[in-house]
Amino acid sequence: MANVAASPEPELRMSREEYRRWAEVQLKGRFERIDGVVVTMAHEGANHADRKALIWLALRHAVAASGLPCHVFGDGMTVEVDDSDFEPDAILHCGDPLPGDAVAVPEPMVVVEVLSPSTRGGDLTQKLVAYFQVPSVRHYLVFWADRPQVVHHRRQDDGQGVETRMLTEGEIRLDPLGISITLAEVYAG
Repeated sequence: MANVAASPEPELRMSREEYRRWAEVQLKGRFERIDGVVVTMAHEGANHADRKALIWLALRHAVAASGLPCHVFGDGMTVEVDDSDFEPDAILHCGDPLPGDAVAVPEPMVVVEVLSPSTRGGDLTQKLVAYFQVPSVRHYLVFWADRPQVVHHRRQDDGQGVETRMLTEGEIRLDPLGISITLAEVYAG
């Protein structure tokens, strides 16, 4: 019997409005819309799911301790950039609370992705460029799922560039917010 390779899904191109209506009725799966094309997101492994939960929790504790008028969202909320709707693993938003039926975070300050084999290239390149097109984004954090490592991209105070640091231990300082999380919190256990 011959090996049969899975055929790629046909390209599904939609406007933002069409995509939102379509996504609301999907019974399973996770999706992003990148350059107008719907992309199926791969299933997550235990390391990935654990990492994003611990990141959300660490950010949530930091916000609570600071008393800032901010909220941390886990995956499920989107960041709109041009003709794309990205679904990061965590988003920190400050300011007025979003309406209960909101699906997009209009002015995210911190965007977080946890690397997976299927999204690694896009998370490190395409999304880096895209997220910093959003004027409110101050920090883009990219965490490895399987080892204590994060790339911290930070918009410079003058708004003219992005500083990048690689950390394998210690504190991730999120200024100008004035909060921090540690790699020990994110990689606990």
